[in-house]
Amino acid sequence: MSTSSVIWIVVAVVAVLAVALIVGVVLARRRRISLTDQEETPKATGYRAGSGITFAPSEHPAVERTEVDGQPGVGDDAAVPRDSVKRPLVDVALPDAVVAEPKAPKPVEPVRPAEPEVAEPEPIEDEPALDDIEPTAGRLERLRGRLSRSRSTLGTGLLGLLGAGDLDEDSWTEVEDTLLLADLGAATTMEIVEKLRAEIVSRGVRSADQVRALLREVLIEKLHPDLDRSVRALPHADGKPAVALVVGVNGVGKTTTTGKLARVLVADGRTVLLGAADTFRAAAADQLQTWGSRVGADTVRGPENGDPASVAFDSVKRGIDLGVDTVLIDTAGRLHTKTGLMDELGKVKRVVEKLTVVDEVLLVLDATTGQNGLTQARVFADVVAITGIVLTKLDGTAKGGIVFQVQRELGVPVKLVGLGEGADDLAPFEPGAFVDALLG
Repeated sequence: MSTSSVIWIVVAVVAVLAVALIVGVVLARRRRISLTDQEETPKATGYRAGSGITFAPSEHPAVERTEVDGQPGVGDDAAVPRDSVKRPLVDVALPDAVVAEPKAPKPVEPVRPAEPEVAEPEPIEDEPALDDIEPTAGRLERLRGRLSRSRSTLGTGLLGLLGAGDLDEDSWTEVEDTLLLADLGAATTMEIVEKLRAEIVSRGVRSADQVRALLREVLIEKLHPDLDRSVRALPHADGKPAVALVVGVNGVGKTTTTGKLARVLVADGRTVLLGAADTFRAAAADQLQTWGSRVGADTVRGPENGDPASVAFDSVKRGIDLGVDTVLIDTAGRLHTKTGLMDELGKVKRVVEKLTVVDEVLLVLDATTGQNGLTQARVFADVVAITGIVLTKLDGTAKGGIVFQVQRELGVPVKLVGLGEGADDLAPFEPGAFVDALLG
């Protein structure tokens, strides 16, 4: 036998022995059970061979390790690195006839995803509480005491003269003087005196009660109770809001009147938008916005010294878009002697009328100014069609007769009167209640 043949035989024998050795080792390993792993391995919640797929909640990033055939898993979630030394095993010899049955996997309850955490809403700051608005009905009755100065001059004086008995010419002259001092005007005064003289004779008036009843009747008649004194503030049939311009000279209380009128409308269930077209007076827009915020009405304003007509236009346009019932526009306090400013008031009205009609033009007059207030009224009436009068500061004057004279001069009704500084001291004008307040 040659040397090469011997070498090949030896190599073959070695190969056979090596294969036999490897097979024996494998068989021996399959007959072992790792008790240590069984005791120390916790329940797995992630992936397990032979079980369904479960998902760990996303809010818990640390995933427990998995095991395959009793060995620690590998990968990012393995507790033991891939190349680490294996833990010692405890061998338990089993009879050859006994074949270890594979261990049935324990059922794994599916892990329900945790309820997503709902962020608690940030606390919302409470909106400022709106004012409680007094009812509009009967305001003039409740505020009768505010007319004490007018009552003492007009009512008390007339009742004292007329109730003194037979009146001579000197007595009637005193009656005329009392009426003139109360600012009723010469024409109105003469008409009232003539009416009183005729009725006292024809009716045979003698007692104080009869005198008071007659005087009340004559004064109410001169206030023309048949005039429509309602403020036109209801929306139109096409859905557009009513528009009211509030005009007057500086210092009569236009902005305050606008704010108080907004309160009256809101109290009656109307939605209101305010337009701060008085861009010349410092802080006028801030004042109006404060009034609006107290009743929940928005305010449209422009830049200081800006174009009032532009602000008025934007106010009406926004009122139309929002669908409010009424747009109240506070105009600048224009001196009636400045023609340029009066022309600008006319421009405001013309610009607004490009969008809708102007329903009300309320002229605000200070009742304490007397004849000067009438001069203002005439000039404003020449520029814009006045539809109603608002008399402010009526509680601070003895000249309550301005109500009679301004209606006679302009031919338009007094619709509202201001009887104090309170937020709800704007009252609808009622001829009967007003005369009763004057007479006491």
